[in-house]
Amino acid sequence: MQSSAPQPELARTLKSRHIQWIAIGGTIGTGLFLGAGQSIHLAGPSIVLAYMLAGGMCFLLMRAMGELLVSDLSQHSFVDFIRRYLGDNAAFVTGWTYWICWVSIAMAEVTAVGMYIRYWFPALPQWVPGLLALVALLLMNLISVGLFGETEFWFSLIKVGAIIALILVGAWMIATHYPTTSGHASLGNLVDYGGFFPKGFGGFLASFQMVTFSFAGIEMVGMTASETADPKKVIPEAINELPVRIILFYIGALLVIMSIYPWSAVSPDSSPFVQVFNNVGIRAAADIINFVVLTAAASACNSSLFTTGRMLFSLTLGTDNRALKPFSRLSRRQVPANAIIGSTVVIALAVLLNMVLPGEVFTLISSVATTSFLFVWSMIVLAHLKYRRQHPAAATFRAPFFPYGDYLVLAFLIGIGVIMLSHRSTLIPAVLAIVWLTVIGFGRWWHQRHTAS
Repeated sequence: MQSSAPQPELARTLKSRHIQWIAIGGTIGTGLFLGAGQSIHLAGPSIVLAYMLAGGMCFLLMRAMGELLVSDLSQHSFVDFIRRYLGDNAAFVTGWTYWICWVSIAMAEVTAVGMYIRYWFPALPQWVPGLLALVALLLMNLISVGLFGETEFWFSLIKVGAIIALILVGAWMIATHYPTTSGHASLGNLVDYGGFFPKGFGGFLASFQMVTFSFAGIEMVGMTASETADPKKVIPEAINELPVRIILFYIGALLVIMSIYPWSAVSPDSSPFVQVFNNVGIRAAADIINFVVLTAAASACNSSLFTTGRMLFSLTLGTDNRALKPFSRLSRRQVPANAIIGSTVVIALAVLLNMVLPGEVFTLISSVATTSFLFVWSMIVLAHLKYRRQHPAAATFRAPFFPYGDYLVLAFLIGIGVIMLSHRSTLIPAVLAIVWLTVIGFGRWWHQRHTAS
């Protein structure tokens, strides 16, 4: 039951550069720095085409979400639009699923922080650096949204700097035909070892699961609309620049890596960034990349605290439930402090679980979470379809190719789900995600029926 009391307003202190770099941070993570080798191993050079297709679908998704966001700036997140156009039940399932997604990812990233720090301090218990990082990020998120934006700005700058360094070093190696342990760096390496599709069309399709999930988090811009100083200008700019970022960072880095080494020589078990920098004699390559992936993990955890806090605030806004009502209040700095603290307490369970459970558990948890992003993205597109049908004359930041672009995105997301269900390595996480959605949906229906009676 929702009350009609005036809604508290979040502080609009995020600047243009904050939103731009939050969007960049949402598309670049440990999946590129550590997972690129595995992606290349699955599909070979055709992985570039997979990223282009997935990136195109994500751009259409973001344009649909962007049109929703700028159509009514009084809404706090994309879940509010799902509630308006698809109903309370759809918003409830989507909101809590999205909250669980980011809580789970944060738990995995807190563990990752501990692992990366232990690279330099092997005697340090793994839970200690994770706890310290979580407390530090919590304090920054509680002080102000501006400080969150500033922190994410510098985190993203470090990640982008590493990618640009790789591209520049790689371009020099290719131009000089630099000798490597697997021959000479050359653009010919892209097609000389089995062609562009060395693993066939099956390998190309198998790569889409990992490729698509490397974009998980791009929708986080949809959580910043109510805290942006000039959302009608800043949000469209951030969304429209997404294709440029994809081409420069993902595709540029992958093309360079597979030109320096034949795709078959890229190790699936280690970072190809380390391989490249080691080959040019940079002995500190492993330390540099460890620092970068540590930054990426801290960035993901920082984003998780921001997102889970805002989502919990949005989900409990206007509620009459005494247990949930404190989460709908803002601090003096217009920050949802209670919601951030509540989410952090749940995330901190990772520190305790890290003492007794193996790392595979967190891999499974994060896999289930990222699988659920397919559902969240689908709901955003469905809400946009309903919005345009109700407002056919809407002219603010119109999504291109409507309605075909929306249908194309939905077909793509369904296809990824089918691919996941057909591969043994992703079948269990996909099924667990479906079970979660079924349970929370049934629980919502049962609660409403019981309340009505």
